Amino acid sequence: MNLFSLLQARAAEGNGVRAGLIGAGKFGSMFLSQVPHTRGLTVAAIADLDPDRAKRACETVGWDADLIGSAAFTDNGEALCAMPDIDVVIEATGHPVAGIRHALTAFAAGKHIVMVNVEADVLAGPALAKRAKDAGVVYSMAYGDQPALVAEMVDWARAAGFKVQAAGKGTKYLPAYHQVTPDDVWTHYGLTPEEAAAAGMNPQMFNSFLDGTKSAIEMAAIVNACDLNVPEEGLKFPPCGVDDLAHTLRPAGEGGVLEGKGMVEAVSSLERDGRPVFRDLRWGVYVVLEAPNDYATSCFKQYGLTSGATGPYAAMYKPFHLIGLELGISVLSAALRGEPTGSTRAFRGDCVAVAKRDLKAGEMLDGEGGYTVYGKLMPSARSIAAGALPIGLAHGLTLRNDVPAGAPVAQSDVDLDENAEAVRMRREAELLSR
Repeated sequence: MNLFSLLQARAAEGNGVRAGLIGAGKFGSMFLSQVPHTRGLTVAAIADLDPDRAKRACETVGWDADLIGSAAFTDNGEALCAMPDIDVVIEATGHPVAGIRHALTAFAAGKHIVMVNVEADVLAGPALAKRAKDAGVVYSMAYGDQPALVAEMVDWARAAGFKVQAAGKGTKYLPAYHQVTPDDVWTHYGLTPEEAAAAGMNPQMFNSFLDGTKSAIEMAAIVNACDLNVPEEGLKFPPCGVDDLAHTLRPAGEGGVLEGKGMVEAVSSLERDGRPVFRDLRWGVYVVLEAPNDYATSCFKQYGLTSGATGPYAAMYKPFHLIGLELGISVLSAALRGEPTGSTRAFRGDCVAVAKRDLKAGEMLDGEGGYTVYGKLMPSARSIAAGALPIGLAHGLTLRNDVPAGAPVAQSDVDLDENAEAVRMRREAELLSR
């Protein structure tokens, strides 16, 4: 709770925190908008495939000419990781293969890394976390994104002596969304393709939010950071508002919908018939607490945590997340405290590629948010035993076999290059799960 004071003390010594950003998209731009207003924090370099676009992003968020001139711009993320005047690298590309490469380069250069790239973390997080530990640097989730916010709430609950019954986030979900493609994604956002294009919105990226992939990835990251449990058949996405979290997210044997205790789940802001859920949590995160004794249960009621028929369960929630606007918390925590704002601890949850429709041999997979597959949460022990293809590797691969709609794609259905760096890191992660 004293990050700002620590930062000001370092700034007074002329030794502020210097960050390097890889990827100047929406998340990165939101972070950049806060930097001029955080004394003692500077961005020394920005890497983007289009450096001119990165400069325009800086202008858009309010950087003046002097501030833009003080930063180095490059199209090479690895070169940024090796720059000597950077304390913390922010990986915000969203590309899992690139994210792994940048993380390994940062570790070799002795840099802390904030992994906005949840896709890379879920693909090989245990291996990356171990590599960071061996290098003596911090490997951190990105504060402001849901996984880090949930990890904070889970840690708070456990440190206060509560059990965690469930944790997760809200989202907009209907079962039919699993089959949505970039061609029809904008109708679900109330936009025309022309309006979306004018706003610079990527249909495949936004489709990954809608078709369940991003929720599966984020819930896997939460599981692996918080030692929680994965639903055996994947996320249920139950419709649920904030007033019903503790009631709905109890074990099924106690009147709820979950298969057990200590589970992750994403709750939908839509009823199954498409009606909006009352007081939904679409933009927020939550944790369902279990009181350790009757006295604590009575205190829930006395201090405004409605439990009622839910017995020892009560819910805490945050109704929003501000993604890049809050990212500085992770950067400063890594640099000033040597602590992550959430980090992979084990390999318990995985996100695997599932066919959106009947796929035929010879078709090429197009990855997260595309036309061919969506990501489904699965216990890692099951995904590894089944040889399921991780969603992070399901891009640019040609199918060797037919895959029916709704079935996971197997690694044997494609030709994986076992010498590729991302595949090798995935294998390291799988070994660490045993």
